[in-house]
Amino acid sequence: MVSLKDSHFDLFHLPAQFALDETALDAAYRTVQTQVHPDRFAAAGDAQKRIAMQWATRANEAYRTLRDPLKRASYLLSLRGVDIGAENNTAMEPAFLMQQMEWREGIEDAAAARNVDALDALLAELREERRVRVERLGTLLDSGADQAAAEAVRQLMFIERVASEVGAQIERLET
Repeated sequence: MVSLKDSHFDLFHLPAQFALDETALDAAYRTVQTQVHPDRFAAAGDAQKRIAMQWATRANEAYRTLRDPLKRASYLLSLRGVDIGAENNTAMEPAFLMQQMEWREGIEDAAAARNVDALDALLAELREERRVRVERLGTLLDSGADQAAAEAVRQLMFIERVASEVGAQIERLET
């Protein structure tokens, strides 16, 4: 029997690893939801309803975490006792810092020129960079290179923020 304190992986009876069978995750989530959905406990007492709500909330949170590769990586690292240090560790390799500056300049230049095509191209570049880095992150995590994986997570968090900013700029220019 799984408890509320068990890991997200345990909740869905999945191995605690980065590589994840999304079909199995989806099926396990549906199974858990059918077992704990509050509607099944409509005629139950208040205590049972509260417990069902806790389980449903827990299942939703676990599913969202495991479905997103970046959240899954962060969670897996936390299970291993590794703090990614996103709030206080901003040190990154020089090549990545240079890439950050290029992306920022690209956003500023394209926004100033109101060039949506340039922003679309930058967004496509960021998405490809994210895809490549998520693959690398999986290799790092599954090989136990946790500190390198933590740095990769921080870099991916930055890439996602920049991609979000680009998307916001595109939306702003298109309205």
